[in-house]
Amino acid sequence: MKKLLLTATLLLAGALGAMAQLTAADAFTSAPQNIFPLLDRNTRLDMVDYVKSGLSTPSQNSLQGRSAITEISPESLTVKMSDSSAAQVAVLKGQKGDIIALISTVATPGLDSSIRFFDSSWQPLDGAAMFTKPGWKEWLTDAGRDNKEEVTMQVPFMLASYRIDPATSELTLTNNLARFLDKDVYSMIESYLRPSLTYSWNGKKFTAR
Repeated sequence: MKKLLLTATLLLAGALGAMAQLTAADAFTSAPQNIFPLLDRNTRLDMVDYVKSGLSTPSQNSLQGRSAITEISPESLTVKMSDSSAAQVAVLKGQKGDIIALISTVATPGLDSSIRFFDSSWQPLDGAAMFTKPGWKEWLTDAGRDNKEEVTMQVPFMLASYRIDPATSELTLTNNLARFLDKDVYSMIESYLRPSLTYSWNGKKFTAR
């Protein structure tokens, strides 16, 4: 009898744990207003309902523009905030619980992203301990390192969009300078720059592959 009770207790605990797992939709709808200032909570709830019902209906944001969820899975949700901005909410498995990664992307016109990290209650975490933004050292190819001065003279800053793959938790940074620089200028330095960088999540931080 004791064994049966213990087994039942363990099964119940496991079921409750599975039910309590944070989804990207949960994170999106529970976020404080300052995280998504264009979208109040009721609007975010409606947006999730729309996409789960197979509808592509956009929702009006606080600037009278249109916002819509463009991709959703248990681990990730991507929302088009406006014509020039988007966000991805990704739930990562941490060693001490779920971690929310928030990627914000703006069009400059080349897409450029930033990433922040929070615990499951949207309390900020030390982002520098979880991801180090790459510099020229990481973006330059072997040929680029030999011609670094030429690259930095033509390109004052890097533009890269971020995306976390919900299936693998890999973070990919995509070089978007081609959408920003003059075509002739970019052709001069294209071979000096990597098209993308990939990072793996180990439960504590993203590490370069």
